[in-house]
Amino acid sequence: MLDEAWSIGDVARLSGVTSRTLRHYDSIGLLTPVGTAPGGRRLYGRDELVRLQQILVLRELGVDLPSIGRVVRSGDDRRAQLAVLRQHHERLLAERDRYDRLAATVASTLQSLDGGRTMAAKDLYAGFDNSEYEVEARERWGTEAVDRGASAWERLGKSGQAEHQAEATAIGEGLAACLADGLGVDDPRVQSLVARHHAQVALFWVPNRESYTGLGQMYVDDPRFTATYDAFAPGLAPYLRDAMAVFAAAQLT
Repeated sequence: MLDEAWSIGDVARLSGVTSRTLRHYDSIGLLTPVGTAPGGRRLYGRDELVRLQQILVLRELGVDLPSIGRVVRSGDDRRAQLAVLRQHHERLLAERDRYDRLAATVASTLQSLDGGRTMAAKDLYAGFDNSEYEVEARERWGTEAVDRGASAWERLGKSGQAEHQAEATAIGEGLAACLADGLGVDDPRVQSLVARHHAQVALFWVPNRESYTGLGQMYVDDPRFTATYDAFAPGLAPYLRDAMAVFAAAQLT
């Protein structure tokens, strides 16, 4: 009998992590319950709570789940932990530098406005580096579609944007679990996740059968998208592409 234990619901409330995510962490061996209650509910001890804290810290640092698994399973292997943390520390330093440049730009704008001075137009946008992606997006999808998507994103607000990103992560993790379990792309569990993916896309534009299938192909053709999905699990990008094609053929016109 455990002296101190928390149910999966307790852990979800304490940590803010959904029960679904906790079950997924269990399925991939990232966070295994210490036992089960008579009714079959998962139980977690204090060691598991500490481990979950470590997982969440690493997620905040942008570490992908496979790397987190290597860190938390390495136990006392400090070299393995340090190697992963150093890699992401470097990325955070680069991000900090970018935010420092943006902060300096905003500070200059504030000083200019407070002093009644006119700031040079080019200096208003120092620190931003999105021109390449915006031009590419407009060439690929058209100005109207890009503007409509940007407006939809702004309408979500900060809380809605955070929820959208959390859902995207949950979908990616769920698909990674399906891939690990060897499920076919037409499996109902996989198709349920693809339906959620389609719903996310439809917040910004409503793809038909052809365009949704094409989007899946782009996840494989564009290395940036491939890296995003394969960070959840190697080979996830083509797995998602094939699953999207099945969904499009069955559900879209």
